[in-house]
Amino acid sequence: MNLDLQGKSVLITGGTKGIGKEIARAFLREEAKVIVCARSIPSNWEEDIPVITGDVTNCEERKRIYAEATAEVGPIDVLINNAGGSNGGFIDETEMEEFYYAFELNYFSAVHFAKLVLPAMKAEKAGSIINISSIYGRESGGKATYNNAKAAMISFTKALADEVAQDGIRVNSVAPGAVLHPTGNWQKRLEKDPEGIEAFVTREIPAGRFGSPEEIADVVVFLASSKANWVTGASLQVDGGQSKANF
Repeated sequence: MNLDLQGKSVLITGGTKGIGKEIARAFLREEAKVIVCARSIPSNWEEDIPVITGDVTNCEERKRIYAEATAEVGPIDVLINNAGGSNGGFIDETEMEEFYYAFELNYFSAVHFAKLVLPAMKAEKAGSIINISSIYGRESGGKATYNNAKAAMISFTKALADEVAQDGIRVNSVAPGAVLHPTGNWQKRLEKDPEGIEAFVTREIPAGRFGSPEEIADVVVFLASSKANWVTGASLQVDGGQSKANF
């Protein structure tokens, strides 16, 4: 299927491992111009994809990353806000600094990068912004710091989508369920407690297995493409039935 992504400039945050890395590969297969950012370049990085290093929790760093990305690949046609992570524990045992950090990483970075790409997208009357959230941004589960930030991201997605729809810009979020990859938390949990994780999968995921980064990437590329022109403001769960939400 031709997704009409050839030559499109794509910026992916958190793009050197896991879901972000597979999203980058998927866009590259569609012959897009892909650039990613991350805290550091992995020692085993062999992808034909340029990497900008920087801290997306820092406002000035975000501005620099955006400037370097546009200098490399031109105005951004597709923004994928994938950078994120989980921290903290029980709410009464989690310091406020960890809540602030979780929001800078998972939420404010996405808001800021979206604001940075909007002027050029509005000038072109076209663009796609996709925020990688989580099923736990849609319902309870997981750590509060992460869930709260991802819930805010989903709300922001709909608000921005409505504001810029008439500018030709689409804004959506993808909410993955449990995804297994070598550098992820689920892999660490599996190694630590294989029987417990096997029981979790049987109990919580109707499909009977973890998802893969490639399966998330396939949905992201579709949403960025012209085949999804009438999709905006959506939060699409990609979870093998794991979510308990009835919508």
